[in-house]
Amino acid sequence: MIRTISLAMLLFAAPAAAQQSPQAVLEELFAAERSLAEAAAKLDPAEGIASMIAADGVLMTPKGPMRGPEAALASLKANPANAGKYASWRSIRGGVSADGQQGFTLGYLDIEGGDPARAHRRYLAYWVRGANGWRVAALKQILQAPDETIVPAQQPDLPVAIVAPDPDRTSEHTQSLIAAEKSFSDRAQEIGITQAFQEFGQPDATHIFGPTGFAIGLAAIRANHEQAERAAGPGPTPINWSADSAIVASSGDLGVTIGAIRRNTPTAEGPASNPFFTIWRRDGPDKPWRYIAE
Repeated sequence: MIRTISLAMLLFAAPAAAQQSPQAVLEELFAAERSLAEAAAKLDPAEGIASMIAADGVLMTPKGPMRGPEAALASLKANPANAGKYASWRSIRGGVSADGQQGFTLGYLDIEGGDPARAHRRYLAYWVRGANGWRVAALKQILQAPDETIVPAQQPDLPVAIVAPDPDRTSEHTQSLIAAEKSFSDRAQEIGITQAFQEFGQPDATHIFGPTGFAIGLAAIRANHEQAERAAGPGPTPINWSADSAIVASSGDLGVTIGAIRRNTPTAEGPASNPFFTIWRRDGPDKPWRYIAE
């Protein structure tokens, strides 16, 4: 399990954040992301990507989750797909928590001078603001499809207002999010993956694993899963999943689950499990969790 973000780091910028508007906090996150991308232009691709990762952050890789910037850097350097001049990235959507201390971005990441077949990617990042500013607590990438249409900027996901952090409730919120992830998987065993993704998603949720690009909104996500189900043929739900850990804002409205997807029936094809993370939001601590990006 990943280590929790320290309370001192979470509260470092809290007083200032509580005086800002949600849009101002998001702009600060975007500015931090742009600054890291600009600095990455002077580094090799592996170093640039690893520079985003928090001290206890997770980089999802084909060989599993790599925890911390040093492990992320070693993994990135060992992968020939990251060879090139430098990495650059730009977000097309973002959101922040009501306590102003956590957020997410998604968009496009490119390796300048890299292998054209592997240099262009989509990414999803979950961010935490600490003593060193905004850094990525969880990051994953997927290759773009050939001739993929680039999606323009999307509407942000913002709370109504920024509130003071309430760290005494963080543990409660974390457990509720881990339970929501389990309920999501349990429901998929009953009604199938396609319908479960409809029930547990925000209307404007984004799925980064679309075969032709980002799937934005529940209708596009349904089409993705229906296509996969047609390719797989009839049968029971093939997988289940659960969260080993979660990072949740003290305001209880935004969080990320980190865990493993497992096959229900062992097969000779592929690994027995695969790591994942999903970003969730809700309108308040008394509302149900729904995924916003995964």
